[in-house]
Amino acid sequence: MQVSPHFTLAELTRSQTALRRGIANQPDPSHLLALHALATHVLEPIRAYFGPFTPTSCYRSAALNRTIGGARRSQHMLGEAADIKLPSVSNRELADWVTAHLEFDQLILEFYRPDAPHHGWVHVSYRTGQCRGEILSGRLVDGEITYAALPRLPDGSVIGRQTGLYKGYDRCN
Repeated sequence: MQVSPHFTLAELTRSQTALRRGIANQPDPSHLLALHALATHVLEPIRAYFGPFTPTSCYRSAALNRTIGGARRSQHMLGEAADIKLPSVSNRELADWVTAHLEFDQLILEFYRPDAPHHGWVHVSYRTGQCRGEILSGRLVDGEITYAALPRLPDGSVIGRQTGLYKGYDRCN
């Protein structure tokens, strides 16, 4: 089933953990609507600019989310979020492009390290009519995942290493 011109339901529900453990990972109709909005407003524009890709994680059933240790209120369970890694693009570049060009609810630059630009991934969510434009970095501190807000420039891009104005962003590891 096509969710959008270039993304199938199979791609957006794929999970090796669900397959190995026999966990059902099928969205209900409201989740399908959210997946369509996410694909239309976030995934398709990223594909148009950077080229073909498949999200590393998108929809997760509640059972799958619990099994992998996902957040209790993860937008993945609603079909509103995708985790993305692009092989030829640093996570920082992808995050900067999304913040400058797309409407989104939340963007998290997860486990980014400037010394290893492909380390981690970019989490992006889209909630129809309720996009906050929240930008965070996620990192491991004393065994716990912590999140910090990242400020934006007037053009919408994240203040980061290229400007030297927000040094904490470069230490997100």
